[in-house]
Amino acid sequence: MEFLQITSPEDYRVQEIFNSYCSTFPEDERRDWNKFIPLFSNPKVKLISVLHENKNIGYLIIWELSNYTFVEHFEVFEQFRSQKLGSHITGYLFKNHPRIVLEIEPENLGDDAKRRYAFYQKNGFKLIDENYIQPSYGEGKNPLDLWLLANYSPENLKQIKEEIYDIVYH
Repeated sequence: MEFLQITSPEDYRVQEIFNSYCSTFPEDERRDWNKFIPLFSNPKVKLISVLHENKNIGYLIIWELSNYTFVEHFEVFEQFRSQKLGSHITGYLFKNHPRIVLEIEPENLGDDAKRRYAFYQKNGFKLIDENYIQPSYGEGKNPLDLWLLANYSPENLKQIKEEIYDIVYH
């Protein structure tokens, strides 16, 4: 498995990633194209293409914040799911980013949310906040009640949430 940072919106993989991003994540959980493109020039953001057997199988959008990494989006493309590839990706994250925070839908929102939460638990993440609100991604988009998970026990949850709000969703 290879993990390649994409540094330009001109990269041939960007359109495939963005199309999947739009079909997988509901509108309230994602950026529009005009807010997606500036991620490539933000020094805190890495958009990483995940390759397996020379095929682009998914991506990560991560933010390197003060003393942890925030995973904004993590997707294995639909045709590659249920092959344990997501666990390999979390292994890469743990090896390269020892302190990770991410958001997910609460497990009571349906079978997919329940399956996703079980996946993250199995792969070393623990629930750190059930009352987290993801700010709106912009005009016409709603804030969301989500859960925050981490692979460590943060000392100052309030500070983490403020930093995510200020830097990721500003």
